[in-house]
Amino acid sequence: MISDGLEAKAGSLSAGLSRFMMWKSADGKAEASHLVSQLETLIVGMLNKATLLNLLRHFIVFEKSKKEDKVNGEAREGALGCPKTGVISISTVRKLAAYHQYYAVNAAVASTLRAAGVGARFIAPENSTCHQSGRDESRPYGIKQDPAVYQLPGVVNQPRGDKKAGVVWHTQGSGKSLSMVFYTGKIVLALDSPTVLVITDRNDLDDQLFDTFAASKQLLRQEPVQSANREQLKELLKVASGGVIFSTIQKFQPDEGNVYEQLSGRRNIVVIVDEAHRTQYGFGARTVDEKDASGEVVGKKVVYGFAKYLRDALPSATCLGFTGTPIEKTDVNTPAVFGNYVDIYDIAQAVEDGATVRIFYESRLVKVGLSDEGKKLIAELDEEFDDVGADCIRPEGARNAPLPETQKAKAKWTKMEALIGSEQRIKNIAKDIVAHFEARQEVFAGKGMVVSMSRRIAAELYAEIVKIKPEWQMQQDKLRELAVVLTQKIRENASIDWTIKESVRAKLKVIVKRILRQYGYPPDMQLLATETVLKQAEMIANELVG
Repeated sequence: MISDGLEAKAGSLSAGLSRFMMWKSADGKAEASHLVSQLETLIVGMLNKATLLNLLRHFIVFEKSKKEDKVNGEAREGALGCPKTGVISISTVRKLAAYHQYYAVNAAVASTLRAAGVGARFIAPENSTCHQSGRDESRPYGIKQDPAVYQLPGVVNQPRGDKKAGVVWHTQGSGKSLSMVFYTGKIVLALDSPTVLVITDRNDLDDQLFDTFAASKQLLRQEPVQSANREQLKELLKVASGGVIFSTIQKFQPDEGNVYEQLSGRRNIVVIVDEAHRTQYGFGARTVDEKDASGEVVGKKVVYGFAKYLRDALPSATCLGFTGTPIEKTDVNTPAVFGNYVDIYDIAQAVEDGATVRIFYESRLVKVGLSDEGKKLIAELDEEFDDVGADCIRPEGARNAPLPETQKAKAKWTKMEALIGSEQRIKNIAKDIVAHFEARQEVFAGKGMVVSMSRRIAAELYAEIVKIKPEWQMQQDKLRELAVVLTQKIRENASIDWTIKESVRAKLKVIVKRILRQYGYPPDMQLLATETVLKQAEMIANELVG
């Protein structure tokens, strides 16, 4: 604890000053008044016996980090007057939960036990004492921020045993991954040798989250396991008890048909889903193209949302969702799978607490120049798509049938991309970027990132920027040639099977490594480059699936 009598913050012994955080609630129900000193709130809220013991036992992790001394990005000895470089040092950092993580995890654990229909002693009925945290609560489950404040439904009125533990909405950058670790460590003790399945929808997110959990195995009291394929996933889930398992949601695609085999009927299985607001976690059915091994369309097939297959495999599991963005009010899939909100920590709170940095937006409008003829054409196209749609993507024998909503959205996106990426507009944006960035560099040095609507626009925008500033162009001709070859190979080998068969990923990985060696790419950077290329391939594969 550090305090000057007015301000007060808490952190671990190994934390830097920026990692010390205020404890902003004395009871877990609401933020303390600004008229009450921060020191008093911290003493009453954090240092009471029950909370302090809870923190010490369940909310501290030790994380090791590796750092290599480098000069100008390279490991060299004696450069720039440095006595030694290239030395690898390993340090251990102790991390302590912030107040929003503490209260959210306690709320999620209690809601999970309610949803699983077990552990009544952990569950606080309304207007009673929350035994899990030892605090007097006027709301059940110890929810720190009542969703009703946002006019949103909470888990308060959900029935016992409904298998929907709820959704934790904690904004990006507020320590969501660590909150998931704290939750897992605590639910492992609260349930009887549970199996915890952590689900993501991208391999890079799976790797990142797994690394966070693997660094906290002492708190988890076991080694987490990352499933390599569907066969291994099935073996890991067919156990009698225990285990912290990581998998991508795509591994729950049935080999054939629309029913996934049941892997376990146990009630003490908890499924934690990262970014739970995404549409692939729904139950709904849709019709997609069925393709052969060469990628040719051979027919149509009906597929369901992955939540349906997940529920087929684990019918009695309890699902808890984490998300960094709010759930849209029109979203029916997320509440159907996970239930309502457990805890909310939005970006306004995170910025006020210093958990995330403030983002400033500057409007720089670049108009799309259209002739009267062009405007007339767009109006006609809008009317055509709204009335009947395009014959080329309408089902056979249904010439006058309305266009499906998904196809209508794709058609409008294509048209919008063409307008936004028009030649003159790209030239105007390139000029604005160069002028703006150079003006900023005169004030202070920094980096810039350009985000575009599509890869085509990104490539053409880059070409226009280097016309204005040739010195910004990549000077390594060999590197540019390598990028062209890699892009070509990705497009040749990307397949919808990427989301189903691990062999596709393994094959492309071999191809990428071989090309990198052929072009003499630095050996110590090949691993990172390979993973970067594979991520791009996954994005292309996802586009094929969509």
